[in-house]
Amino acid sequence: MRRSRTRLFFLFILVVAAGLFSRSGYASVLPQFVQNYAGDTLWALALYLLLAFVSPGAGAKELMFLSLIISFAVEFSQLYQADWINSVRNTGPGGLILGFGFKWSDLLCYFAGIFIGFVIDSQRRNLRR
Repeated sequence: MRRSRTRLFFLFILVVAAGLFSRSGYASVLPQFVQNYAGDTLWALALYLLLAFVSPGAGAKELMFLSLIISFAVEFSQLYQADWINSVRNTGPGGLILGFGFKWSDLLCYFAGIFIGFVIDSQRRNLRR
Protein backbone atom coordinates (compact mmCIF):
# COMPACT_ATOMS: atom_id res chain seq x y z
CA MET A 1 0.00 0.00 0.00
CA ARG A 2 1.25 3.42 -0.93
CA ARG A 3 1.20 6.25 1.58
CA SER A 4 -0.42 9.58 0.79
CA ARG A 5 2.32 12.03 -0.19
CA THR A 6 0.03 14.93 0.66
CA ARG A 7 -0.43 13.66 4.20
CA LEU A 8 3.29 12.93 4.54
CA PHE A 9 4.15 16.43 3.33
CA PHE A 10 1.93 18.10 5.91
CA LEU A 11 3.12 15.79 8.69
CA PHE A 12 6.72 16.53 7.72
CA ILE A 13 6.08 20.30 7.87
CA LEU A 14 4.36 19.92 11.25
CA VAL A 15 7.19 17.82 12.70
CA VAL A 16 9.87 20.20 11.39
CA ALA A 17 7.98 23.19 12.83
CA ALA A 18 7.71 21.45 16.21
CA GLY A 19 11.42 20.60 16.08
CA LEU A 20 12.38 24.19 15.28
CA PHE A 21 10.13 25.41 18.08
CA SER A 22 11.85 23.01 20.49
CA ARG A 23 15.17 24.71 19.65
CA SER A 24 13.88 28.28 19.83
CA GLY A 25 13.79 30.73 22.71
CA TYR A 26 10.06 30.05 23.07
CA ALA A 27 10.81 26.49 24.15
CA SER A 28 11.62 27.73 27.65
CA VAL A 29 7.95 27.09 28.48
CA LEU A 30 8.55 23.36 27.94
CA PRO A 31 9.91 20.99 30.59
CA GLN A 32 13.72 20.76 30.57
CA PHE A 33 13.62 17.12 29.46
CA VAL A 34 11.57 18.07 26.39
CA GLN A 35 13.87 21.01 25.64
CA ASN A 36 16.89 18.72 25.78
CA TYR A 37 15.62 15.81 23.69
CA ALA A 38 12.61 16.79 21.56
CA GLY A 39 14.65 18.38 18.76
CA ASP A 40 16.72 15.28 18.03
CA THR A 41 13.73 12.98 18.39
CA LEU A 42 11.67 15.10 15.98
CA TRP A 43 14.64 15.37 13.57
CA ALA A 44 14.68 11.58 13.27
CA LEU A 45 10.90 11.40 12.86
CA ALA A 46 11.15 14.03 10.10
CA LEU A 47 13.79 11.87 8.39
CA TYR A 48 11.45 8.87 8.51
CA LEU A 49 8.63 10.97 7.02
CA LEU A 50 10.92 12.35 4.31
CA LEU A 51 12.00 8.86 3.28
CA ALA A 52 8.37 7.71 3.25
CA PHE A 53 7.53 10.71 1.05
CA VAL A 54 10.34 9.84 -1.38
CA SER A 55 9.32 6.18 -1.46
CA PRO A 56 5.64 5.95 -0.48
CA GLY A 57 5.43 2.25 -1.31
CA ALA A 58 8.36 1.19 0.86
CA GLY A 59 7.81 -1.09 3.82
CA ALA A 60 7.83 0.36 7.32
CA LYS A 61 10.76 -1.87 8.36
CA GLU A 62 12.79 -0.72 5.36
CA LEU A 63 12.13 2.90 6.21
CA MET A 64 13.01 2.30 9.84
CA PHE A 65 16.35 0.67 9.06
CA LEU A 66 17.29 3.23 6.40
CA SER A 67 16.36 6.08 8.76
CA LEU A 68 18.47 4.55 11.52
CA ILE A 69 21.45 4.10 9.21
CA ILE A 70 21.27 7.68 7.95
CA SER A 71 20.68 9.26 11.35
CA PHE A 72 23.44 7.27 13.03
CA ALA A 73 25.82 8.09 10.15
CA VAL A 74 25.05 11.79 10.55
CA GLU A 75 25.67 11.60 14.29
CA PHE A 76 28.96 9.72 13.91
CA SER A 77 30.01 12.19 11.19
CA GLN A 78 30.08 14.81 13.95
CA LEU A 79 33.27 13.17 15.19
CA TYR A 80 34.89 14.40 11.95
CA GLN A 81 35.88 18.04 12.38
CA ALA A 82 37.52 19.15 9.11
CA ASP A 83 37.30 22.81 8.17
CA TRP A 84 35.14 22.21 5.09
CA ILE A 85 32.43 20.28 6.93
CA ASN A 86 32.50 22.67 9.87
CA SER A 87 31.88 25.53 7.44
CA VAL A 88 28.81 23.62 6.20
CA ARG A 89 27.70 23.02 9.79
CA ASN A 90 28.02 26.74 10.51
CA THR A 91 25.25 27.54 8.02
CA GLY A 92 21.64 27.42 9.23
CA PRO A 93 20.54 24.41 7.17
CA GLY A 94 23.89 22.66 7.61
CA GLY A 95 23.70 22.94 11.39
CA LEU A 96 20.12 21.69 11.48
CA ILE A 97 20.86 18.71 9.24
CA LEU A 98 24.38 17.73 10.32
CA GLY A 99 24.48 18.93 13.93
CA PHE A 100 27.62 20.03 15.75
CA GLY A 101 28.87 17.60 18.37
CA PHE A 102 28.55 13.88 18.90
CA LYS A 103 26.38 12.78 21.83
CA TRP A 104 25.38 9.23 22.70
CA SER A 105 22.01 10.51 23.91
CA ASP A 106 21.25 11.71 20.38
CA LEU A 107 21.40 8.11 19.16
CA LEU A 108 18.69 7.21 21.68
CA CYS A 109 16.60 10.16 20.54
CA TYR A 110 16.99 9.12 16.91
CA PHE A 111 15.90 5.61 17.73
CA ALA A 112 12.88 6.92 19.66
CA GLY A 113 11.78 9.28 16.87
CA ILE A 114 12.17 6.67 14.17
CA PHE A 115 10.45 4.04 16.29
CA ILE A 116 7.49 6.39 16.84
CA GLY A 117 7.23 6.86 13.07
CA PHE A 118 7.54 3.13 12.47
CA VAL A 119 4.84 2.20 15.00
CA ILE A 120 2.34 4.79 13.76
CA ASP A 121 3.09 3.94 10.13
CA SER A 122 2.72 0.20 10.76
CA GLN A 123 -0.55 0.66 12.64
CA ARG A 124 -2.05 2.88 9.96
CA ARG A 125 -1.05 0.49 7.21
CA ASN A 126 -2.49 -2.50 9.12
CA LEU A 127 -5.79 -0.67 9.65
CA ARG A 128 -6.04 0.05 5.92
CA ARG A 129 -5.66 -3.62 5.00
